[in-house]
Amino acid sequence: MKLNGTFLALLLAASVIGSALGVVYAKHTSRKLFVELQTLEKIRDEMEVEWGQLQLEQSTWGTHARVEGIAREQLEMVMPPVDAVVIVKP
Repeated sequence: MKLNGTFLALLLAASVIGSALGVVYAKHTSRKLFVELQTLEKIRDEMEVEWGQLQLEQSTWGTHARVEGIAREQLEMVMPPVDAVVIVKP
């Protein structure tokens, strides 16, 4: 069976159109994913800033002076006298 020129031209045109549609779809998908990437990077940056703030806050809440102050005021704890301290060695 011989393919005539018209059929070959139509097949070639369909292939070109299909390829063009594939390129358009790939470009659209690429742009959509890039926008999503930028959004996720912005969220990551915001979370890193928040993480830094939380670390700073944690270090502030955990200072020895603050813990000691709370122990004295709220729990009414006091330092034991030196002769009451017993050191246990393993």
